[in-house]
Amino acid sequence: MNLLALDTSTEFLSLALKLGERTFTHYQETGSASSQLVLPQIQVLLDSTNVQLKDLDGIAFGAGPGAFTGVRIASGVAQGLGFGANLPVVGINTLTAVAEASGQDKVIVCLDARMGEIYHAVLVKQNGIWLEISETKVCKPQDAPTLEGGDWFGAGSGWAAYSDVLTQVYTDNLSQILPNILQGITPTAEAILRLAQPVFAAGQAKPAMEAMPIYIRNRVALTTLEREQGLRL
Repeated sequence: MNLLALDTSTEFLSLALKLGERTFTHYQETGSASSQLVLPQIQVLLDSTNVQLKDLDGIAFGAGPGAFTGVRIASGVAQGLGFGANLPVVGINTLTAVAEASGQDKVIVCLDARMGEIYHAVLVKQNGIWLEISETKVCKPQDAPTLEGGDWFGAGSGWAAYSDVLTQVYTDNLSQILPNILQGITPTAEAILRLAQPVFAAGQAKPAMEAMPIYIRNRVALTTLEREQGLRL
């Protein structure tokens, strides 16, 4: 199976191209420039492997939650490329992708949602499938849902942004907070690819026109004062 995966939900652009048993990746800190870079970098990845879109079986993307513009870019690119090449698409929850990238089976995922909030989910991997123990939501770090039991791993950029508060909330639960490296802080296209493969294999992918972002926060714009303060959604 030949698949392309992409994520632009954070300040990083992550791409993965699976060709049979081989996987080729691109990972770059882009800030707000993902919209200008994602298509050229996809083309570079395709050209470097002598592959065209028509040779693929589908496109997977990080559907969110994440930066408002970023999740719209990912879904829009998946939709446009998929529609043009007649390819099905699969949207993957970015918090699940962080859990998958962590390499652990019990994960408290917290992504920095800006505005003093986090995107939060608690996930357990059983028989190769991720189950949400606490569903995906946006909340203040101090309002993160409590848990029972130990041996949990903290993963995601929210742990770096609000480590003191989150550590206090989960002081009796944590085994380790994963370091802020590629596998521990962002949803990677490689993780999205792994999560999407069984969906494609089961014939459950959607038509490209149904590629939609996952919005958790209702606000889609900042006030003038908030923008002047440097806040971001």
